[in-house]
Amino acid sequence: MKITRFETFVVPPRWLFLKVETDEGISGWGEPIVEGKAETVRAAVHEFADALIGKDPMCIEDLWQLMYRASFYRGGPVLMSAIAGIDQALWDIKGKFYRAPVHQLLGGACRDRMRVYSWIGGDRPSDVAKAIKEAAGHGFTAVKMNLTEELQYIDSFDKVDAAVERVATARQAVGKSFGIALDFHGRVHKPMAKVLVKELEPFHPMFIEEPVLPQNNEHLQELARHTSIPIATGERMFTRWDFKRVLADGCVDIVQPDLSHAGGITECKKIAAMAEAYDVALAPHCPLGPIALAASLQVDATAHNAFIQEQSLGIHYHEGSDLLDFLKDPSVFTYRDGYVDIPSGPGLGVEIDEDKVRKAAEIGHKWRNPVWRHADGSIAEW
Repeated sequence: MKITRFETFVVPPRWLFLKVETDEGISGWGEPIVEGKAETVRAAVHEFADALIGKDPMCIEDLWQLMYRASFYRGGPVLMSAIAGIDQALWDIKGKFYRAPVHQLLGGACRDRMRVYSWIGGDRPSDVAKAIKEAAGHGFTAVKMNLTEELQYIDSFDKVDAAVERVATARQAVGKSFGIALDFHGRVHKPMAKVLVKELEPFHPMFIEEPVLPQNNEHLQELARHTSIPIATGERMFTRWDFKRVLADGCVDIVQPDLSHAGGITECKKIAAMAEAYDVALAPHCPLGPIALAASLQVDATAHNAFIQEQSLGIHYHEGSDLLDFLKDPSVFTYRDGYVDIPSGPGLGVEIDEDKVRKAAEIGHKWRNPVWRHADGSIAEW
């Protein structure tokens, strides 16, 4: 079997889909994307295609190494996201060839279903009590919410009090057993992060996410000494080498590689195994589309340390399309009691409605993340 064609589709709300075709009529789908840089990643995918067309798609490890190591400049969000989407598509092809879900090719599942969480509150968190009750009413047992708006390096305690009050309101609305994850989103610098983690402890968050920017991961050790709340990070870390330092330092409790950013199934399976060796949990990042979620669940199925999965149904970024719109059988992502079954169909376990993808690609998108500024006019972290 030989790879014959790469075709990419920019589809609303902010996604990029990839279809890889072969000379035996088996096609695979992937989701290579950096949110806000779809065309940049699209170009990288087609540059990689020059080296892959004519190759055997079954040789996934070799092709991954070809894309990664044959590039003198490697790593980073664009190249690793392009590799990730291609890798997903290759695993989809291989699973379809053997008529087996990807997790069977990775050694078989160690669980039948995966706990999932829902997003609430939007970019600037509000109405969290109502939103968390709605999530609970839909059967979710956990949510994630942005903790703060923009914060300066040293900022007002009014903002700290407002963030703490939101968390208190959410906790009061659903009780002690409900999972509440708090995303710092890299908006918080070390001085204020130390304040916040101390103030949040009484509300028993499930975890705090990206309490500092990944470029400042050396500060995680200090934060870990300030709190007993589990610390999660990883959505902006792209290879096992990026994760190596934080695991060796013992300062994270949960790693969150993104299956569409961190080299795909091949790399994220390795990151999961590294984390397990350090007794660290796995919770893949996935505010993206159905292909990325399917790929995430295939890895979750085989990773003993996977404990919860992000998913994007109803997330605030979705305008014009949602998670289930491009699936021929949306029931594959039916959530029950806060869990979703591991997809058991061949390949990634989802069947993409190609006609809908092509129609949506005619519309396309130019999604960009917001640009925030502080009161003094300086750029704020979004």
